Amino acid sequence: MYDLIGDIHGHSDHLEQLLCKLGYQRSQGVYRHPERQVIFLGDFIDRGPKIRQVLETVRPMIDEGAALAVMGNHELNALAYHTEKPGSPGEFLRPHTPKNEKQIWQTVTQLNPGELREALEWFRTLPLWLDLPGLRAVHACWCEPAISVVAPELERHQGITPEFLHSACGEGGKLFAPVETVLKGKEVPLPVGVSFQDRDGHARTRTRIRWYLSPKGHSYRSYALTDEIASDRPLESAVADAAEPYPSDAKPVFFGHYWLAPNRPQPLARNVACLDYSVAKGGFLCAYRWNGEQELDRNNFVWTT
Repeated sequence: MYDLIGDIHGHSDHLEQLLCKLGYQRSQGVYRHPERQVIFLGDFIDRGPKIRQVLETVRPMIDEGAALAVMGNHELNALAYHTEKPGSPGEFLRPHTPKNEKQIWQTVTQLNPGELREALEWFRTLPLWLDLPGLRAVHACWCEPAISVVAPELERHQGITPEFLHSACGEGGKLFAPVETVLKGKEVPLPVGVSFQDRDGHARTRTRIRWYLSPKGHSYRSYALTDEIASDRPLESAVADAAEPYPSDAKPVFFGHYWLAPNRPQPLARNVACLDYSVAKGGFLCAYRWNGEQELDRNNFVWTT
C-alpha cells in the first residue's frame, strides 16, 4: 500500500514530521515503513529553507525502495534553467529573467555547485507519471492524449536527455504543450477584462481548471482551480468542447501542484485527490494513505500541523 505526499518545496521539518506521523522510522539514514511505500508527487525544491535536507531524505528512500516519485514542474524548470538553447550559447531553455531567477534562488543558493549538478542529474531520472496497479500519480494533470504523445518520445530519447528538454521546454517544440499539461496542468483564457493575481503576486489572464470534471453547467469561477476568479460567466464553447474529464471509473489519480487553500483536505472527486496544501505559503504538508480503495475517503488524508 502507498502513502502519497504532495509538494514539499524545501520544507524538511514538515516532511520529517509527516513521515513520523505516517509511521515511518529512520534506520541507517533512510525512512522506512514495514508494510507501506511513499509516492512523492514532485516539487522538492525552490521556495523553502531546507532544500538540501529534503533531497537527503527523499533520494535515499527512493534508492532503497522505500519510496517512488514523479517529477514536478519545479524540477523540470531547474533542468530547463540550466540547459542552453541549441546553437545559442549563453541562452537557456528557461530564460534567466528576474521572475525565473527569483523562483529558483533558494535552490541555487542553498546547494553548492557539486550538489546542484548532482541534483539536476537525479531530476533526469524521475518519471513524469506513474501508472501502477490500482492508482495513478502525476504532478499536475492526468491527460491521456498528452501522455500518449510524451511516452514514445521518452522511449525514443531514452529518457530526459538535452534533446528531449529542447522539445519539451522550447515553445513550439513537439513536446512543449503535452509536457506543460502533465506537469503544469490545463489552463484556459479568461474572458476579456477578467484577471486575477496569483499567490506569487503575478497578474494572470489565464486560469488553471478542474480538468477532472465535466464542464457542463460550470462558470469560469466554478471551473477554475483557484478562488480568485470573479466571473460567473458560463464557459465559452471552445473551453467546454476541449474538456477531457477524468472517468469516474478510472483508477484513482493523485497529484499536487495547485496550492490549495489549507482547509481540511478532501477528495476533489470520488477518485481524484490533490495533495498540495501550500506548505510553502503557510499551509501544511499533506499525504493520502491509500489502501486499495477505488472511492477515496476523506478520513485517509494525513497532514502536518
